[in-house]
Amino acid sequence: MYALALALSAAFAAGLMGCFALMKKMTLAGDVMSHIALPGLGLALLWNIQPVIGAIVSLGIGAVLIWKIEQKTDLPTETTIGVMFSAALAIGALVTPSEDIITALFGGANPVSLQTLLLYVALSALVVIFLWVERNRLVLSLFNADLAIVTGVNVSRLNLMYLIAFASTLILGLRFLGALLVGALIIVPAAVSRQFTHTLPNFLAGSALVSLLSVSIGYALASAFGLQTGPTVIALAASVFFLSLFKKKK
Repeated sequence: MYALALALSAAFAAGLMGCFALMKKMTLAGDVMSHIALPGLGLALLWNIQPVIGAIVSLGIGAVLIWKIEQKTDLPTETTIGVMFSAALAIGALVTPSEDIITALFGGANPVSLQTLLLYVALSALVVIFLWVERNRLVLSLFNADLAIVTGVNVSRLNLMYLIAFASTLILGLRFLGALLVGALIIVPAAVSRQFTHTLPNFLAGSALVSLLSVSIGYALASAFGLQTGPTVIALAASVFFLSLFKKKK
């Protein structure tokens, strides 16, 4: 029960984050960014400490490095993340014990304590609060950074906060989805919602709903048929996306 509650809290935050990632044209880059957690996961498993601690450190360093590189160069965000992805994947594969590589990549269904659940719910709440409070400034900075600066928005700081929130959302899903699949929980529900909505509130609500349904139904199917939870959740979400392609937007 705690594991499902943790997954649902992560799904809600991921659904909202995905909308801004899609508007920022960071969907594929966001999926790649999840792999930056691999070196931290691998070292944590190698040293017998909590994997989430390694993931937090790795993604935190990655988010700051991406932000700094964006400031120093004219390279697009996805280019910077792509280079870091390649390095992270190579290092992660080298340091992760072979017996733990599947869990690191695809997640697992390990028991969740009440303390862990409360910690993850609190992190989910922080991500949701940030996105809600900063939603207008985020949208403005995404579509017209110059206008955002003129109106008093510190775009550089906002970008850093966004990257940290994005990394936090990835951390929320790593436990049950793994480094390979967690990015999909951010990308796919937002892509589905975009097919049916025209306003930001509906876009956010639709993405969160698709994410929550994918996780809850995916968990039920995995439990009923003895399937792996992470792949089941993402396969279900992807199926909904492909069905949504038959809907013609007005």
